[in-house]
Parts: sequence; structure tokens; C-alpha cells
Amino acid sequence: MDIQLQHLTTGYRTRHGLRVVARDISAHLQAGDFTCLLGPNGAGKSTLLRTLSAFQPPLAGDILLDGQSLATFSAQELATRIGVVLTERPNIRGMRVREMIAMGRSPYTGFWGKLEAADETAIDEAISQVGIAPLTHRMIHTLSDGERQKVMIAKALAQQTPVIFLDEPTAFLDFPSKVETMLLLRRLSHEMQKTIFLSTHDVELALQTADRLWLMRKEDDNVAHGSLLIGSPAELAASGALPHFFSGPGITFDARELRFKVSTPVGGNT
Repeated sequence: MDIQLQHLTTGYRTRHGLRVVARDISAHLQAGDFTCLLGPNGAGKSTLLRTLSAFQPPLAGDILLDGQSLATFSAQELATRIGVVLTERPNIRGMRVREMIAMGRSPYTGFWGKLEAADETAIDEAISQVGIAPLTHRMIHTLSDGERQKVMIAKALAQQTPVIFLDEPTAFLDFPSKVETMLLLRRLSHEMQKTIFLSTHDVELALQTADRLWLMRKEDDNVAHGSLLIGSPAELAASGALPHFFSGPGITFDARELRFKVSTPVGGNT
């Protein structure tokens, strides 16, 4: 599914007026691309994801899904087009893994939530794609953070939406699980031609796995690049944008290796 942001401004309406987080964003997401959203805390990554997911309205501009304004879709229609995986750990007891994944079928099962043969097939396919068949009879609360995140991704796949948005999907994971999750999402976007877009603070993993990066800055930063810069990791490295966005004392960026390096003082003192 093709997604276009047209002069989008994100933020909140408060009793004192508008609280703008990011303004005048024009950008494009397309099927088959694994895209990562990077930026400092407070730059508006989560706000942008909530706006794209229709959890909150834009302050200005528009979001088009295959040429149609996001605002014109019903909640039911959006549930068959956009899947969302949030940061929060699901603290659920008394539910098995397969039951959780089956909740992804709720846009299709009607009021009583009765699973038909097509729903069971979609659930089986999602479990297979993520590779968690041995977990299906486990209780959710017994899973590790990495296993739990795979279950939530499988739930989004069972929803069979062309678009999946994820907010900090690697936030609570150990390093091997972070790598596994990012590689899984990259594979799913390529093999299933899904539009997968996520926010993350794991900059180096994004540099090594993403097809495209969106770099966001804080609205009040005095940065010549503007509030959003888009390109492949190699393109942004060559342009000098990456060290510009993530500069700091003791931090250097190797554009050839796409890695940040920390310079420690002589003697190891800090």
C-alpha cells in the first residue's frame, strides 16, 4: 500500500491552543520497504506514529492511503489496512499464545468473534512466518520479552493488513533479540511486500537493516536539514546527515562502515 504524507503537521490541541510537535512533513512510504524512524527523545516519533495510525488527528495536512485520505476511512476499514504494535509489554495472564494471535482476526470475525476456516489459516500462516510454532500453547505471561514481541508481530500478521506500524519494537529486548526482531521485520517487508515502518533508538541496527531511514529533529532545533530527512543509510551517511543528527562529545561516525564509535579519554577516565 502506498502512503503519502502531504504537508503534515503533528501535535496536540490543548486548552491553551496547539502544541506543535513536527510541522510540514511531506514524505512517502511504499510496499516492500523496511523503513526506520530515528531521532532524539522529544522529536515526535511516537506522535507521528500515532497520527499515521489514526489514533490522533493531524493538526494540518493530510495522510493518503493509496490516494484516499486517512480521515475518510472507518475504524473497521482501517483495521483491515493498518496493523499496529505498540511499545508496552502486554501484561496478560490466563491467555495462550494462539489465543493472543487470534485477536488479530477481530476485524473479520464479527461481533461474536467466531473463527472460521479462513481465520484459522491466517493464524497458522502468521505463526509460521514468525517461526513460533513451539510457543503456541504457552501462556503469554511465561514468555521472554523477545518471545512476547514475536507473538505481537504474529498477531499483526494475522490481521492481514498491508501496513504495519511499530513503536519501539526492540525497546525491552536483549541484543540478540533486538537483532532477530529487526531481521524478521526486514524479511517480512521484503517477502510479503508489506509496508513496515517503525520507530527505534537502536540507531546502528537500523543503519544495518533498514532500506530507508527517516531522521526527525526536535521542532525547536536550529538545524539546516529541516524537521525530516529521508534516504537510504548509505545516502544519509554520504551526505553527512547521520553524524549531524547524532553528534555528541566523544562520538564519531564511520560513513564507510555505517557505525558510530565512542572515543574514550586516555587512561579510561570519564
